Amino acid sequence: PPAPLPPACGFKGAAAPARGTMPNFCAAPNCTRKSTQSDLAFFRFPRDPARCQRWVENCRRADLEDKTPDQLNKHYRLCAKHFETSMICRSSPYRTVLRDNAVPTIFDLTSHLNNPHSRHRKRIKELSEDEIRTLKQQKIDEAFERKQSTQESNENNEQNTVSEEGGEEQEEEAVPLTLEERENKDYLKSLFEILILMGKQNIPLDGHNIDELPEGIFTSDNFQALLEYRINGGDEVLRKRFEMTAVNLEYCSKTQQKQMLEICENCVREETLREVRDSHFFSIVTDEVVDIAGEEHLPVLVRFVDDSHNLREEFIGFLPYEADPEVLAVKFHATITEKWGLNMEYCRGQAYIVSSGFASKMKVVATRLLEKYPQAVYTLCSSCALNVWLAKSVPVVGVSIALGTIEEVCSLFNQSPQLLVELDNTISALFQDNNEKGNELKKICRSQWTGRHDTFEVLVDLLQALVLCLDAVSSDFSVRWNNFIVGRAFVLSSALTDFDFIVTIVIMKNILSFTRAFGKNLQGQTSDVFFAAGSLTAVLHSLNEVMENIEVYHEFWFEEATNLATKLDAQIKLPGKFRRAQQGNFDPDMTSENYYKEILSVPTIEHIIQELKDIFSEQHLKALKCLSLVPSVMGQLKFNTSEEHHADMFKNDLPNPDTLSAELHCWRIKWKHRGKDIELPATIYEALHLPDIKFFPNVYALLKVLCLLPVMKVENEKYGIGRKRLKAYLKNTLTGQRSSNLALLNINFDIKHDLDLMVDTYIKLYP
Repeated sequence: PPAPLPPACGFKGAAAPARGTMPNFCAAPNCTRKSTQSDLAFFRFPRDPARCQRWVENCRRADLEDKTPDQLNKHYRLCAKHFETSMICRSSPYRTVLRDNAVPTIFDLTSHLNNPHSRHRKRIKELSEDEIRTLKQQKIDEAFERKQSTQESNENNEQNTVSEEGGEEQEEEAVPLTLEERENKDYLKSLFEILILMGKQNIPLDGHNIDELPEGIFTSDNFQALLEYRINGGDEVLRKRFEMTAVNLEYCSKTQQKQMLEICENCVREETLREVRDSHFFSIVTDEVVDIAGEEHLPVLVRFVDDSHNLREEFIGFLPYEADPEVLAVKFHATITEKWGLNMEYCRGQAYIVSSGFASKMKVVATRLLEKYPQAVYTLCSSCALNVWLAKSVPVVGVSIALGTIEEVCSLFNQSPQLLVELDNTISALFQDNNEKGNELKKICRSQWTGRHDTFEVLVDLLQALVLCLDAVSSDFSVRWNNFIVGRAFVLSSALTDFDFIVTIVIMKNILSFTRAFGKNLQGQTSDVFFAAGSLTAVLHSLNEVMENIEVYHEFWFEEATNLATKLDAQIKLPGKFRRAQQGNFDPDMTSENYYKEILSVPTIEHIIQELKDIFSEQHLKALKCLSLVPSVMGQLKFNTSEEHHADMFKNDLPNPDTLSAELHCWRIKWKHRGKDIELPATIYEALHLPDIKFFPNVYALLKVLCLLPVMKVENEKYGIGRKRLKAYLKNTLTGQRSSNLALLNINFDIKHDLDLMVDTYIKLYP
C-alpha cells in the first residue's frame, strides 16, 4: 500500500506495538538499547526507498542491504541516540516524531574492535576507499546544509524571544533526577495507577452524595478511598506524601484528577490511533447520542485493517453533541483531524447510527465531510437494520413518538421475567389455533426485536397480546406487581391503543415492506450484499409506483389500521392536538383517512425514496460492485466479471494501478482453474488471509478498502467488540456517574498503557 502522508513535522516513531509486550531492539551496530529498558523513542525505518537507503548506508550493516523498505519498516528500529537533536520534533506530548529529512548520523563503529573475539549479531560492513570518500563528502554536504539552515533560523529569530519549546526541551541528554523529582514521579505514577484501575473496573470517581451524609461528617470519595487503601497496604511513596495531611482534605483535587484523566484517555487512545495511521485507510462510525453526566455526546468508532489483515472496529472517544448541525460538523472534523491526528484524506467511509430526531443533523455532518473528502463514502452501518435506520430518519413527529413507545414497551418487558411469562400466556391464549406462529412470537419477545428488519410487522402481530397483557397487569390489585410496573403498564396500554399510534405502525409496516428484503441482504453474506446493490433500482421503482398510486395504497393501509383499532376497541378519530390547533376553523372535509395520507403516508414515502438515493450514491454502488473480487461472488458470476470498470474510484489507493487489469486477469484465472478440493473464499476476511494474497498487491489493496465500508459487517466477532463494550458500559453505568475519560479506559481495558509516558506528559503540561 502507498506510504502514509507524514504528520506536520515528520513521521511517527513508535516505541512498541500497541498490544503485547515484545520490546524493540535498536538496529544500530554496537547499540544494545531496547524499548523496555529505556525512555528513548524508537523510530521505524522509512518506507520511502531513497531515505531508507540512506539509513541503511549510515548503519553500515551489510545484512540490511538486501531487505526491502517495507521489511525494514516493519521489523527494524533505531533509537533516538543516533539522530541529531535538531532532527527530533516534539509537537505533541503524546508523540515523538522525526523531521521529514531526518537521517541517522551518530553511530559507534569502533567499540567492537576492543573485543575481537566477541560474536556480533549486527555485523559492521567494511567500506572500500571509494565508499569512504563518498561518505565523507555526504557528511560535508550535510554539515553545510545544517549550518545554512541554522544561520537562516537564527536570522529569522533574532527579534524574537526564546519560546518554552526551545532550550531545555531540545536537550536530548538525560539530566539526572533529584531525589525530590524522583519521589514526585513515583507519587504521580501511583495516582495514575489508581485512575487506570478505576477506569478499567468502571469505578466512578465520586463516592457518597453529600446530601446523603449528616452535617459535619466527612467521607472519602472512591478515588481518595483507594489512595488510603494503598497507603494502608504499604505504599511508602503515598504514605510519605500524605502522613502530615489533614484527614478532611482532598489528597488530589478534582482539577488535578480531570487533568490526569485526560492524559490517561489521550495516551490510551493514541495506541489505537497509531495502528490506524499505520494502516493508512480507515472509516468513521458514530453510534446513537448518549447522555454523559447530563450532557449529550456522540460515541465515535473507527474501522481499520490491522497488520494481521483483520478488520477491526474500535471505540476512540466521545464527542460533545452540538444542536447546530453546522457547528457540529466543524467540531467533528476538528476533533478527528486536529485533536486525534487522523488524516481524513485516508477516510474511505462514514456512517451514523442515529436516534429519532438526530438524523437530519448528522446528514449535514456527512454532507460537509463529503464536500471536503469525496472518497469518504456515506453509507449505512452494518450493525443497524436498514428499515430501523430509515424509520428513525423519517421527519414525522408521529413516527418518532411511535418508536419511543416501542422502545419503552420492550424495555419494560425485558426488566421483568414475570412480565414475559404473563405475555407468553396471553400469546398462547390468542394463538390457540396457530401454535407455530405463537411460539415464534414468544421467541421474538425474548430478543431485541426493536432492531429487526420486520420490527413493525412483529409489532402489528403482537399488539393485541401486548395490550391485553398490560391491561391485566394494570388492573391487578394484588401484591404480585410493584407500583412502578403497574403504573407503566397503564400508561403504555393507553399509548398502544391510541389511534394515532395504530395508524402509524400499520402504515410504516406497509411502506417498509418494500425495503425489507433489500435491507436483510445488506446484512447477509458478501454475495448477498453484492447482489443487493444490483436490486436497488427495482426497490426504487416499486416505491415510485406506490407514490404514483398513493390514493389506492393508502386506502388499503388505512382500512387495515381501522380494523386493528376495532379489534382493540380503540376510538377512530383525528389526533386531539390537531383538533385543538384548528380552534373552531375545522375543515369538515378533512377526514381521518385524508389527514393521515397528507401528514404520514406521502412524506414518509418521499423521504425514504430520497434517503435510499442519498445513502446508495453512485460512488457507493460502484464500490459495492467491486465485491465481485471475492472469489465466491466471482464463481456465482461464472468468472465473467469486470472490476476494473468500477475500481477507478480507488485508483490512487493502489500500489501499482498500471498493472491492475493484468493482475485482475490473473486473479480470475487462479480461481477459475483451481483444484477440485479447493473451496472459494466466501468473504473479504477469508480472501485477505490467503497465503498468496501478497502476490496480488492491487487486489489486496482493493479488498482492504472495500471491507472498511461501514455497510460491510465485521466477519470475525472478536474484532468488533468495541461497540459491544460501549453498549455494556452505557447499560451498566448510571447516567450521572458516566465519564468520557473513564469510559475509554473501561471499553479499551486491554490496550497497553505506558505509565512513564503519562507521568512525563503530566509534568510537561502542568509543571
